[in-house]
Amino acid sequence: MATSRSYSDRMSDAAAPTDGERRALAGLESSGIEFQVTRHGRVGSLAEAAQARGIDPAGVVKTIVVRRGDDDFLFVLVPGGRTISWPKLRALLGVSRLSMPDAATAKDVTGYERGTITPFGSLVAWPVVADSRVRERTVSIGGGAHGVAATVDGAQLVRALDATVSDVTEPESE
Repeated sequence: MATSRSYSDRMSDAAAPTDGERRALAGLESSGIEFQVTRHGRVGSLAEAAQARGIDPAGVVKTIVVRRGDDDFLFVLVPGGRTISWPKLRALLGVSRLSMPDAATAKDVTGYERGTITPFGSLVAWPVVADSRVRERTVSIGGGAHGVAATVDGAQLVRALDATVSDVTEPESE
């Protein structure tokens, strides 16, 4: 399948790509999946991100870094409006304890700042767990820089990342 890359600049002053954005896009290109990049600048909410990306909020996927142990991390893909269900994730992974690293550690192990993290182009190809809702729709994931996202078919995303798929989220509290 040919990789399709198209840019939708929604900023009047499009900034030059960051190193993170270049790594993420190179990772997407090498995956062989089709994707569309949207550059929209910083957003302040899930609703704003969804609107800027032209997708409904449930299609905006957060990439969360989770620590299993010393120097043992994984990515969890979480649909918009949902949060990790720690009991479900621990049961899936067969562990009794998981944690989220602080922002500095997350950047050290992925090469990305919080809010820009994506499995594509990460410094280490950590395992990926995708909530089962991800593969059922078109989704938008971070593109390695603030205000940059890639819209992809969720099933293609799961296959490209060789993700373990399971129901590992719950609705966010209001």
